Amino acid sequence: MGSPDYRDRPVRPYVITGGRAHPTRNTLRPETLLVANPEAALPVSAGREKRSLVDLCRGLLSVAEAAAHLGLPVSVVVVLASDLIDTGHLVVRSAPQRLVMPDLDLLEKVLNGLRKL
Repeated sequence: MGSPDYRDRPVRPYVITGGRAHPTRNTLRPETLLVANPEAALPVSAGREKRSLVDLCRGLLSVAEAAAHLGLPVSVVVVLASDLIDTGHLVVRSAPQRLVMPDLDLLEKVLNGLRKL
């Protein structure tokens, strides 16, 4: 008998992904942000994992966070998410990339203040 923390999965990851180890065409990183498309309804044939992933992504969620919530390897979630992106059920969102350069005057004041310490 194993430890009480051990949890055997009745369905192996390769079964969940249909035997695929890589997504069909989308390259997703663990930090890729996903959000569910509210206008796309999953077909009745969608598996439990895909349904759970779409439900989790009703709010913005990264691939790594989704994997943690689902208790699945990130590689499996990448394949599932890629499939759901292909069918329009999930959408990739990018994090805001606003790079604002601070005012040079402010930087000089901070530097002068640090020198006085």
